[in-house]
Amino acid sequence: GATRKRKHSESSDESRCEEQPQKRKKLMSTAQYVYQVMFKEEHKSDVAVRCLGRTWHLHKVYLCQSAYFSSMFGGSWKESDRDFINIEIIDPCITIEALDAVFGSLYLDEITLDVNVIIPVLATAALFQLNSLIEKCSEVMIESINPITVVAFYEAACQYGVTNVRNSTFEWLQVNFLNYYMKHLKLLNQVNLELMYKLISSPDLFVMQTEYAIYYLLKNWIYFQLHPDTESNARGDLKTTIQNFYHGLDKTRPFLETRLGRRYEKLFRALRLTYLLNHHRDIEIILKDNIVPQEWLHTPILQQWDAMLCFDESTYNGPAECDEKTFGESCMRCGRVLTSEGFQKWRWTGFNFGLDLVFIVDTRNLSIKRNHRPENERLLSLQVKRQFLARVCVLTVNENSQVKHRQTSGIKSLTLEKNEEVTLLQFDKDLSYPLMISINILTVSPRIPAERIHVKPQVTSGPSRDNNRLTEVNLSHSDDG
Repeated sequence: GATRKRKHSESSDESRCEEQPQKRKKLMSTAQYVYQVMFKEEHKSDVAVRCLGRTWHLHKVYLCQSAYFSSMFGGSWKESDRDFINIEIIDPCITIEALDAVFGSLYLDEITLDVNVIIPVLATAALFQLNSLIEKCSEVMIESINPITVVAFYEAACQYGVTNVRNSTFEWLQVNFLNYYMKHLKLLNQVNLELMYKLISSPDLFVMQTEYAIYYLLKNWIYFQLHPDTESNARGDLKTTIQNFYHGLDKTRPFLETRLGRRYEKLFRALRLTYLLNHHRDIEIILKDNIVPQEWLHTPILQQWDAMLCFDESTYNGPAECDEKTFGESCMRCGRVLTSEGFQKWRWTGFNFGLDLVFIVDTRNLSIKRNHRPENERLLSLQVKRQFLARVCVLTVNENSQVKHRQTSGIKSLTLEKNEEVTLLQFDKDLSYPLMISINILTVSPRIPAERIHVKPQVTSGPSRDNNRLTEVNLSHSDDG
């Protein structure tokens, strides 16, 4: 019996031993060992590299991961057989900290990338032609695009040829430029002239609310360019200060014809001037500002008048087709943000060649209606059918205002009878509120004199689509506010 008992005890002990959980202890990896001994402790260094007043004792075999050093050591450079190399750094973006991080990454299979100092790391990686590190920097930068980083990332991407970052940052600016910078005017100072020109020229710019918003933003941008020390929280009303600046300029010459304003001419040339000439308040402000020479306004006004006569005489009823490039360069650009779901109705008011176009959002659809009320018949086109082109882009953004989902209608050729309504877009299920909506419309073909049209926005609302009496609430008056 004792023997059986002893055997049972031994068996139980063995079973308990087998049931004990395995415990793993991570040893220092080869990469970590190499980093510590070879880079940090500089063991058996065969080359010293001096940059920005600091010397690193490194190893050619690791440095040759860089195309810059590989070419240096393997080619006909005078430094190819030297054990001391002095590199003159002329790029102000490159820092000692970035150099240390980049040299260290050659000994380790990872690198910590801090968004706050990622541009110096990118600059250093570009200098040493470390494509894999440039790729990692670009991934982090794209993930980190926000209102604070976007302009700096765009400029760095242009400087160092990082195409995907440049495209992503420019897309962010196209979507958010007016919506964000209208609320943060002082940040306009970050935008240089070339970027400003590229943005306001873009056919894909989300214009909130109409072309006048671009004029207003441009006017503020110039003020900050000329007064870079202005603080957004400065004493007094900043809006009044900017108005007084323009109203106090020499009235004998438009601002763009002065020595101070001449360099900004191409920016105002990029505006679609006809869009600024179909609301009397817009014209009043533009003339009072005296920024744009009045001669610039003569041709678009004549074009509008000629097109209006064509519509009135029923010799023309609007464009039926247009290639994408011409449409993008010639269409009206307008947009708005829908903050919450529900039935909504709005229009952009102003002269539109007798077309009163009302936009309607109901559940998951965006529709357009040619509104025609008998009491306004003298102001509206009497043509039974009117043709025009329209394109809609709707998108949802995340907490950093990056695009989460985008849906576009493409260019639609529409022919509407009086009070006819058609659906422009059925919203994807992936779209969620708030929605940013950009609408482009071409009422007059660019092949006849009037190339561009502009209208101003108002909101209308009602309990149903059948309610033809629209309650109009002005969303953005044509003044400096």
